[in-house]
Amino acid sequence: MKKVEIKDLSENFFETIGKEWMLITAGTKEQFNTMTASWGGIGWLWNKPVVFVFVRPERYTFEFTEKNDSFTLAFLGKEHRNIYNFCGSHSGRDSDKVKATGLKPLFTESGNVTFEQARLTLECKKLYAELLSPDGFFDSSLIEKWYNEHGGMHKMYVAEIVSAFGK
Repeated sequence: MKKVEIKDLSENFFETIGKEWMLITAGTKEQFNTMTASWGGIGWLWNKPVVFVFVRPERYTFEFTEKNDSFTLAFLGKEHRNIYNFCGSHSGRDSDKVKATGLKPLFTESGNVTFEQARLTLECKKLYAELLSPDGFFDSSLIEKWYNEHGGMHKMYVAEIVSAFGK
């Protein structure tokens, strides 16, 4: 992993998040969990480079995201679709995702977790979080499509990108 200047990131994050996907990982060297996500974004807010990601409270990773001040987003590349598929369909409560997928954990200087397979990692510090509410939806068909039978409302996390690492 080599440090990359945040201002020099040139990813098309529409493509990267929506089609490649990412792993959201929170926790410590001693205990962490990771999950696949394909919803989120990157931008500029409060004069900071930020990410916004969404985690359902019933996901095991939610517990780690709530307990810790930071998390990472790891982009493995489309060639690791099998890892994304496993981490998105199995709970860390019931399985060892690292062992099952061959993920190789690496730890940042701050103690956050990423993986050797990551072609890009964003290290993020939480700034704001809010549980989505049905009252906030202008298009109620989204509730029917994404929530009623699929699980609880997501919690949105807005986090500052504090460092980036590439291969």
